[in-house]
Amino acid sequence: MIKNKKNKFFLYTFIVIFLIGLIYFVFNEHGLIKYMKLAKEIDSLNQEISTLKKENENLNSEIDSLKKGIPAKIEKLAREKYDMIKEGEQIIEVKVEENVEK
Repeated sequence: MIKNKKNKFFLYTFIVIFLIGLIYFVFNEHGLIKYMKLAKEIDSLNQEISTLKKENENLNSEIDSLKKGIPAKIEKLAREKYDMIKEGEQIIEVKVEENVEK
């Protein structure tokens, strides 16, 4: 009978200590939940880095084509950024009115 009570006491003590350790492992400052959040953040940052690398490659190729003096690229930039037109062309502005329903 005494041995059985000691075994139960040690079993319950072990279970309580194990549960406390498990809770600490999951919820502490450096625990599993924090790790999972950081892993998601790392994934999103890696995707953003990949997108920015592609954008940098596109911009570098555009810079190279402008440095080489490719006329089509220079004309496109002049038209889009500086609103320039060729001689004899006219600018037609289109105004879009929003329909406001009351």
